[in-house]
Amino acid sequence: MTFDLIVRHANLADDHADVDIAVEAGKIVAVERNIEAEAGQVIDAGGKLVSAPFIDIHFHMDATLSLGTPRLNRSGTLLEGIQLWGELKPLLTREAVVERALKYCDLAVAQGLLAVRSHVDVCDDRLVGVEALLEVKDLVKDYLDLQLVAFPQDGFFRSPSAAKNLVRALDMGVDVVGGIPHFERTMEDGRLSVKALCELAADRGLMVDLHCDETDDPMSRHIESLAYETQRLGLQGRVAGSHLTSMHSMDNYYVSKLLPLIAEANIQCIPNPLANIVLQGRHDTYPKRRGMMRVPELMALGVNVAFGQDSCMDPWYSFGNADMLEVAHMAVHTGHMTSRDAVKACFQAITTNPAKTFGLEGYGIAPGCNADFVLIEARDAIEAVRLKAGKLAVVRRGKVISQTAPRTASLSLAGRPASIDPWTYAPVEAKA
Repeated sequence: MTFDLIVRHANLADDHADVDIAVEAGKIVAVERNIEAEAGQVIDAGGKLVSAPFIDIHFHMDATLSLGTPRLNRSGTLLEGIQLWGELKPLLTREAVVERALKYCDLAVAQGLLAVRSHVDVCDDRLVGVEALLEVKDLVKDYLDLQLVAFPQDGFFRSPSAAKNLVRALDMGVDVVGGIPHFERTMEDGRLSVKALCELAADRGLMVDLHCDETDDPMSRHIESLAYETQRLGLQGRVAGSHLTSMHSMDNYYVSKLLPLIAEANIQCIPNPLANIVLQGRHDTYPKRRGMMRVPELMALGVNVAFGQDSCMDPWYSFGNADMLEVAHMAVHTGHMTSRDAVKACFQAITTNPAKTFGLEGYGIAPGCNADFVLIEARDAIEAVRLKAGKLAVVRRGKVISQTAPRTASLSLAGRPASIDPWTYAPVEAKA
């Protein structure tokens, strides 16, 4: 028997070790030890991790890589970022947005990031960003799954044409209904926007993903309204609450009520560790709040928690490099999630969990799944997060679409090795 591709001696994120992965016609056909067959191409994983691709479930591709246009965010604050986006938006052209987005997708592929849910601002009456990202979605479809959220960034009610433009965007082919209830002029307007947006999604059979309670205000509780509307309209499993940073500041008694409501409504929760911890708590002296939703507690209740990157070199966040392992690494630290199981859960929050939120079909490392995977320069999922490890090979539908050289350092030290491979520093548990 001959296959198109066999990956040999791979470790998997579920702790299966030293397995082979056989690929034929763009699909995984076998995952087992010592597959006795030949292949047109063989990759020796050499005891390194092979994972299904990384997924960024919350991003803003219409703004990515725009840092410096029309000027830099000198203060690094959310308020200056909002001001900058207001200055940039009238200058946007379809061609410029397409060029930046495609350049970002190149970087994403090199990082093993093969699926992105991007919010796109619909408050510009020209809908330049919508047109541009719909074009990008088609251009990258062979190597990256792009899902778009119609996002009324200036407020569904607060922006005069947002409601009309959001419907226009959906009619053009945008996939998901978005919103930002905490940015409306009043708490009541925020509640009514949640109601209207969920009703729109229910009427159209679409998913919902709202920027929700992205504030330090513990009284911003639109997630409660979102859970209610999800139940009322039968949208369970189709609704996501992104950011939810007010949860960081809520009192524990209220949270003891809120979290079960979220679980009951089967709402997907999307924290964005990199942006949340630097944009929130800006009005604090000490102690400083960091604005992360209660990730371990949500996971303990069975809520599907998926991490997003949010931004990459745009008006709001000047860092980022499309590396979802960096996102998981930050979540481990900010959430005190350093137990072995918790680190694995953070790895799942950038792979299998967002695949569920996204609705990806054929995702995973198992027979019948699409042959999409990443060879990571680490022994296992925990080590991948620790190292923010390199992505040695990225495979899409059975074809290698990106390769990166190993992180090997050459040394000139008397009496010491001539080179080191950082991934080999993985701990070995002593046997009893």
